[in-house]
Amino acid sequence: MINRILIRIKVIQMLYSFMLTRSDFRVMEAPAKKTRDAKFAYEMYLDTLLLILKLSGRKISPKDNVALPTAAIVVPAIQNAKMVTSLSSNTELQELSVKYNRDLSQYEDCIRYLIDEVTDSAAAKDYIKKRKRTLAEDVDFWVVMLQTILLKDEKFIEAARRNDDFTIAGFEAGINMAVETLRNFYDVKSALVNSRKNLQESLEQAYKLYAGLLMLPADITRLREEQLEAAKEKYLPTAEDLNPNLKFVNNEFVKAIGESRSLEEYLKENPFSWDNDYFLVKDLLDSILKSDIYAKYMEIKGTYFQADCEFWRNLFKDVILPSDSLAEALESRSVYWNDDVNIVGTFVLKTVRRTATDAAQRLELMPMYKDEEDAFFGEKLFVEAINNADSYRELIDRFINDAQWDSERIALMDIVILTAAIAEILNFPSIPVPVTLNEYIEIANYYSSPRSGQFINGMLFSIINYLRENNQLEKPFDSKK
Repeated sequence: MINRILIRIKVIQMLYSFMLTRSDFRVMEAPAKKTRDAKFAYEMYLDTLLLILKLSGRKISPKDNVALPTAAIVVPAIQNAKMVTSLSSNTELQELSVKYNRDLSQYEDCIRYLIDEVTDSAAAKDYIKKRKRTLAEDVDFWVVMLQTILLKDEKFIEAARRNDDFTIAGFEAGINMAVETLRNFYDVKSALVNSRKNLQESLEQAYKLYAGLLMLPADITRLREEQLEAAKEKYLPTAEDLNPNLKFVNNEFVKAIGESRSLEEYLKENPFSWDNDYFLVKDLLDSILKSDIYAKYMEIKGTYFQADCEFWRNLFKDVILPSDSLAEALESRSVYWNDDVNIVGTFVLKTVRRTATDAAQRLELMPMYKDEEDAFFGEKLFVEAINNADSYRELIDRFINDAQWDSERIALMDIVILTAAIAEILNFPSIPVPVTLNEYIEIANYYSSPRSGQFINGMLFSIINYLRENNQLEKPFDSKK
């Protein structure tokens, strides 16, 4: 039931939330108290963060033209680490460095020495051996480097003393502040666990919505039965009250809902009802009774199972799913459902149509996933997008046309959509490139700004061509090849 269209949308929703709320590097503000210790500690703190970049072989700012010392060996594994990449792109650090005039010039004569100390350390050798280094491992490595080298190295301490405000207390406090910033940076384990859990919960909620929508005809019919019974008890009932047309309440599709074993078993494990939504059920019933669909159905003589199914299929399509009352009720029940109802609604319609052709007149829930591959598609796509977010962002930035687009002002949703699309293109060889391209352009048109579809289209074409030219993508663009 849950297809890849819905899974992609769920992944993008979770990615957007994840990237919007993750902490990244939150550079500390300057202390309110301007004591000598506090002043030097903050300058030392900024210097330490900048030194991580310099010792990794990175520029400390876009205007940094100071070359690394001759023969300094920068290890690619350290230079290209996810943590270093994120720190390098932190504009707040760059702005504060300018504001407080931090340029590392006082450490110029010991940069090469420190690079050697870092790269020759036992911790570095263990770190470099790892095939895949997580962000948590990047952080742990640099925390160890700060605590065992910068905090204790006499040559480095002497270079720090060139600052007129130097104090040993400020020196230690500044490096420890940097350690705290690294440790607070993006608790990858818990963040990923929570996001993956939320992704799975969101997909399970979509399936619950599917089952819940299929229950609505039974609840609406039950309310109509109660109304007809109450009409008979009126003080002066009319002939129509005493002898009502029962075609609606005797609908065979509604009977199939009540007898559905698969729906009953699902609800036993996942309780759901509309009992607390009386006004929703009544509003839907009122809308149905006023509809042409109802009027035409009630005029037909006799009962036919296929016609009964088609009647409810038309009601779902034209009355129930577009209902504002349904949208309000869903919003109050789950944060996921308002975005889900259009896609989940198509599976409700498909289930009704399939029920109409069942020889035994049974309603069977569609399975949650088509196959095992689909069941793991969402989690794998999400994890690949998160694990490679920084490198994918570099790829995105490479093709942004500065004349048309300001990279700093591109909507986060567009970046998220591009990130998910690149993850799918590179990590799912069985999915044709045109399928991925079309799906994410459609998602951009629906979820982001009016120009997003055009932007996503142009960016993905450029990225796909680049990946192919650099032998990073072997899938043909034409799915027929």
